[in-house]
Amino acid sequence: MAEREAVLVADIGGTKLAGGVTDLDGRLTTWAQVPTPRDGDAEFLWRTLESLLARVLEDAKIDDLGILSGIGCGCGGPMEWPAGLVSPLNIPAWRGFALRERLTERFGDKNQVRVHNDAICMAIGEHWRGAGKGCRNVLGVVVSTGVGGGLVLDDRLIQGSSGNAGHIGHVVVDPDGPRCQCGGVGCVEAIARGPALAAWAQSEGWRPGQPEVTAKDLADDAARGHAVALAALRRAGLAIGTAIASATCLCDLEVVAVGGGLSQAGALLFDPLHEALARHARLDFARQVRAVPAALGQTAGLVGAAALIIKGDRYWAGD
Repeated sequence: MAEREAVLVADIGGTKLAGGVTDLDGRLTTWAQVPTPRDGDAEFLWRTLESLLARVLEDAKIDDLGILSGIGCGCGGPMEWPAGLVSPLNIPAWRGFALRERLTERFGDKNQVRVHNDAICMAIGEHWRGAGKGCRNVLGVVVSTGVGGGLVLDDRLIQGSSGNAGHIGHVVVDPDGPRCQCGGVGCVEAIARGPALAAWAQSEGWRPGQPEVTAKDLADDAARGHAVALAALRRAGLAIGTAIASATCLCDLEVVAVGGGLSQAGALLFDPLHEALARHARLDFARQVRAVPAALGQTAGLVGAAALIIKGDRYWAGD
């Protein structure tokens, strides 16, 4: 591999930590993932990430960090951006954790290190290399442990005043709905994020008394025809579709790419999503939007993290 023709990338979420190495076209040459530790302090979580990144560098046969063009990282929010002080709602061990600084100390040296929201990185990946390729106005939505998003308008990432623009997870879809982790009421995240969805289903009689059930278990049971599991996936799809309709009317979108673990439920999620979108997006321009599964699947965030380095003129305005 020629000098400075690789990017080290990471994707940090409440369910998994992923790391990889890409070339300068955003193609992953190697990548791996591990479960996000549920126990342990901030340093234990950092050591888990550090070990994962060291492993993918070894797999890519990179023993000289000088070969890297930079390090790109997506992490669950909120965060102080662009400083990269992260406090992910779904990773309690990190509160004000200096992620950008630690990545710089360990892997950066003379390389640039850029950290952004994980859902924003997913949106970037889908705009650059995925379902939104060739379109100028794209929303990326991640439905997993949380619900997040990123927004590209007129072919450029919209950062917002604090770097959090596009965070569709806290669009209100039910003013009388459940309380959200953010402190609000009726956010799409409060309804559709995996743990909340599983909890709702249990309250309705699905797998009562089982403490370790997940949204994947729920989706599997829905695929087998379990009535409550089907109702839960429909509930999530309707909430997400309603939020997308509002975002489409506000931003005049062409494509909405939906990824994250829950998106793997396929039609069980997307059918009610499209139903709600058709019901609420009634203006002529809004009817043209396409809401589709993320084309890059579970690697969209890693590809987007690489774009923070490779295509910084389009996707980075932090410093």
